[in-house]
Amino acid sequence: MTENTELLSGHSEITTEKKRIRLTVSLFYFSMGLMFASWASRIPDIKTKLHLNDALFGTILFAMPAAQFIMMTFSGKLVTRFGSRTIVLIALPAYSICLSNIGLVREGWQLAIALFLFGLAGNLCNISINTQGVSAERLYQRPIMASFHGGWSLAGFTGALIGLTMINLKIDPYWHFVTVILIVWAIIWFNRQYLVTGKPYVNPGEPVRKFFNKPDRELVQLGIIAFCSMASEGTMFDWSGVYFKDVVKAPSSLVILGYTSFMVMMTAGRFMADFAISKIGRKRLLQISGITISTGLYTAVFFPTLVASTIAFMLVGLGVSSIVPSVYSAAGRHTKVPPGIALATVASVSFLGFLMGPPMIGYISQVAGLRYSFALIGIFGLCITLIVPRIRLLNSQG
Repeated sequence: MTENTELLSGHSEITTEKKRIRLTVSLFYFSMGLMFASWASRIPDIKTKLHLNDALFGTILFAMPAAQFIMMTFSGKLVTRFGSRTIVLIALPAYSICLSNIGLVREGWQLAIALFLFGLAGNLCNISINTQGVSAERLYQRPIMASFHGGWSLAGFTGALIGLTMINLKIDPYWHFVTVILIVWAIIWFNRQYLVTGKPYVNPGEPVRKFFNKPDRELVQLGIIAFCSMASEGTMFDWSGVYFKDVVKAPSSLVILGYTSFMVMMTAGRFMADFAISKIGRKRLLQISGITISTGLYTAVFFPTLVASTIAFMLVGLGVSSIVPSVYSAAGRHTKVPPGIALATVASVSFLGFLMGPPMIGYISQVAGLRYSFALIGIFGLCITLIVPRIRLLNSQG
């Protein structure tokens, strides 16, 4: 199993080494988030540069999630076969190179290919880095996964600020991306030796797995919980600004307030979640989180005013903050399924929520209005609360 067995030699040495490992894993999460945020910050510029209409650009953008979904079939197998450390040291540099390729595109079809490759590398990063997170959490023997995801969220703010600076300085996306890549490569170079070492997963008593296996029932249930959370999260990412503009009727200068309030609370919640799990347990926190998501969404639906909706979106951010990290942590502790495959299984189910949530909002909004769309997504929070008690993998606090 991917664990640092040599850390068990002395208490003071363990403490120092663990802290260094935790910092390194956090920096790798940050690097992955920084590259994604850098791409996201330049989407309007690249769209304008390529003279793409909304429909064509939307179709091209689908190349990235399609690639991520395809790669989920292979990522868990690769991490299990070669170990998460080996894969992450290949995947993260590859992800950075794919980012630079996006800055070089001159035609729409080139962007589609670049985003497809970016998606493939991104999913491999996602599974291998989260497997590192699971292994680091095992070394600590207490919840720390949510803080890793907090590093990813923090990178979103950092990437947005760097992007805003580059745009104001009129720096081409390619050179913007190269600057970010140099930062990421420096992080990799100076921290690579502190990744959780470990070895590929081998269980002599376990029969050889077929390439395609029937997914474990509890992992699917964890995936459904994450699906509900990511559908809510995707709704906030893609529709919070539209909701504030069309339903709340916020002034143009305050349209971004809903998204910002959501992101601030999601980031803060991730840094608080590990402490909350140690105090009240993972199951109870997830049940509270589901109720919080629904409360936030229905508050925005029934009280679509500026102040009420801002508070509502803060509640949604706080609600979703701990769910995916907690679910990934629980999946990684499965005793019968290798961590990489367990994470890939959960990610495959949950990612559908990120893909389906925002389009579902659009379709329902077209027929019945945006408030009805948000009301439907609010049901997902209640689903989380109802499913959680059924899953034994969530029993542990650590």
